[in-house]
Amino acid sequence: MPGTVRPLAGLSLLAACALALTACGSSGGSAPTASGTALAGQTITVYSGQHEQTVKALAEDFTRRTGIKVELRSGDEAELANQILQEGDASPADVFYAENPPALTVLGDKGLLAKVAPDTLKSVPAADSSGKGDWVGVSARTSAFLAAAGKGADTAPPASVLDLAKPEWKGRLGIAPSETDFAPVVTQVVKAEGEDAAKQWLKGLKDNAKVYDSNETLSAAINSGEVEGGVIDHYYFYRMRDEKGAAQTHAALHYFPKGDPGSLVDVSGAAVLAHGKHQAAAQAFLGYLASAPAQTVIANSASYEYPLVADVKGKPELPALDGIGTVADPAGLGDGKQALALLQDAGLLQ
Repeated sequence: MPGTVRPLAGLSLLAACALALTACGSSGGSAPTASGTALAGQTITVYSGQHEQTVKALAEDFTRRTGIKVELRSGDEAELANQILQEGDASPADVFYAENPPALTVLGDKGLLAKVAPDTLKSVPAADSSGKGDWVGVSARTSAFLAAAGKGADTAPPASVLDLAKPEWKGRLGIAPSETDFAPVVTQVVKAEGEDAAKQWLKGLKDNAKVYDSNETLSAAINSGEVEGGVIDHYYFYRMRDEKGAAQTHAALHYFPKGDPGSLVDVSGAAVLAHGKHQAAAQAFLGYLASAPAQTVIANSASYEYPLVADVKGKPELPALDGIGTVADPAGLGDGKQALALLQDAGLLQ
């Protein structure tokens, strides 16, 4: 997440709005072409729930290359998606850039997303983008277990994310259930074990864990030894290490076995809004995000995310993504409503 907001509170509102509102935009048709169009000098508005510093660097590089200016509105992805739902055709957004697929799925289901240009979709693996072709994958991240160095969670980390609900983890665990990164893990548990088992798993987490409001605060608590470990997205560890320095970093990442619900590999994605006033320029921005230059910006940034374009390598300290798991099917992650309901029923969210 880009900050320390409580994103699932916004996602809960988003889910409610998705249920209550009818489609407030026309479905996306074929992607417009920039051929013969003077795009330089236009300004597109990008609603972004991704890492603000990295997106700012991407926007500046895009403007330098194309002459198209970018007005960036950064915030929590769920709140921004909910804002688009409420604004409807009057939204100033041309592009929505989300950290996780569910918020994009909600907007796509409401017919608010245009089709992505075919050449842009071809730039990344098909499994990393919407199966309907209304958003393109941009980067990837994986869930992992962060453990306090030298503690039992470090020397004997959990063999599965499911183990964290067992009694032996009581009082040793931290979780950040309000992070939008956590809901897809819940969805993966449902897919692997069924809803009833997921309910019991969440009950065990509630009994065992201290709740934190963000992955940043959870990571800091693990680093200080306040709790022994917790599930985070991998990049929070690297960003904390960069901030504190190696000598003051007292935690280590452990990856769940391939195929475990905890080995979730998730993607960020970007979409053109069907109502946007600058369709060609917005499509150009998506094309840029899926290009080698943009992917190189991502790969070299402090976000520590995995690029998706072939031949662009992530930071050398990152383990190979294909050794951790395969990208979760965006359609399988759905709109996140089931995960939200389960978290609320378990008393982990309001």
